[in-house]
Amino acid sequence: MLFTTVMKSNRDFSRAYKKGRFCACKEVCAYYTANRTPYNKLGITTSKKLGNAVVRNRARRLIRAAYRLSESALPLGYDIVIVAREGIKDKKSTDIERFLKSRLVSDMKKSESEKGAKK
Repeated sequence: MLFTTVMKSNRDFSRAYKKGRFCACKEVCAYYTANRTPYNKLGITTSKKLGNAVVRNRARRLIRAAYRLSESALPLGYDIVIVAREGIKDKKSTDIERFLKSRLVSDMKKSESEKGAKK
């Protein structure tokens, strides 16, 4: 991943959940908040409700692959947490990539423009 580091601290995850915005589909839910750095931080969450370790690891691999393919379309300077949902079990990375490129990018750009309008 070119413009992204891995989000590891619980504080970053909590900040994205509490103060960030979100958009969702059947497969994943994405929370995002500005981080004032020239790169993005990505965190992926899969709960035990999703299934056993094999299913959870597959979900993480799908999300990582979709993110890698759509990384150039995403604006920089955000903490992004992607939460896998029940519907991801029988999907492919192209389905998640489509969500990231269309919905997430448009929501992030819309929030940027709203932020610029408030200043």
